Amino acid sequence: MSGNAREPGRSTVHRLLTLLDVFDGTDLSLADVAERSQLPLTTAHRMLAALETWGGVERTPTGRYRIGLHLWKLGNRATSATTLRETALPLMQDLYESTHENVQLAIRDGHHALIIERLTGLRAVPTLTEVGGHLPLHATGVGKLLLAHVHPELLAELHARGLRRYTAYTLTMPGRLAASLATTRTTGIATAREEMTLGSASIAAPITDATGTVQAALSIVVHATTDLTRYTPALHTAAKEISRRLAATGGRVRSRSRLDRLSVASGHI
Repeated sequence: MSGNAREPGRSTVHRLLTLLDVFDGTDLSLADVAERSQLPLTTAHRMLAALETWGGVERTPTGRYRIGLHLWKLGNRATSATTLRETALPLMQDLYESTHENVQLAIRDGHHALIIERLTGLRAVPTLTEVGGHLPLHATGVGKLLLAHVHPELLAELHARGLRRYTAYTLTMPGRLAASLATTRTTGIATAREEMTLGSASIAAPITDATGTVQAALSIVVHATTDLTRYTPALHTAAKEISRRLAATGGRVRSRSRLDRLSVASGHI
């Protein structure tokens, strides 16, 4: 099925997938969807109407759009990524109960860290993190942990794309970031203090599979003035136990498919 004359070379299926891929866990207006997908407003409206009828998206009382339950159900049929979340959640709950701080679980999704589970409470420092949301690899605890264990080519790609400076503390110089990642590989811990958000700091530890390959990152996010080392033992213990249980199930985190990402973005995974 070919694209229309205004969008040569883009099939209807490609445009539909492009439209779906803009959803990131927040409710979007028609204008938001059209702008993010770079589709004409009329095309975006027509596709959203068809998706709404099918159950792929749903309308909020204010007229905005979000991922619908039918697409979420399809995503759950297509993936075993919930194994990691289900394995980690009991340990994450224990970690939260012992710290009453934000506890996050992330995997790498291309050039970003994807949050697949998060626990928080009233006493925890406020964050912008949401389940299904992306975080930068170079400016967060989970991101640095994951970035420290990827092929050097990915780091080169990130440098080539340009590392965004979120605050005055963000590491954007290649040498400084490389030194930080080397420390992470040595200690098994990644830290970020006010590198993405002023007032907050994070510490992360690796979750590995049976081969010792890093599959995910577990982190605690606290107020920036907090001594991060006080959480190192508990974080290491939780991450190692999750790794042990994941290895026992034969679990291995696959690359995220489009349906996987949409399922997480819906907030239901």
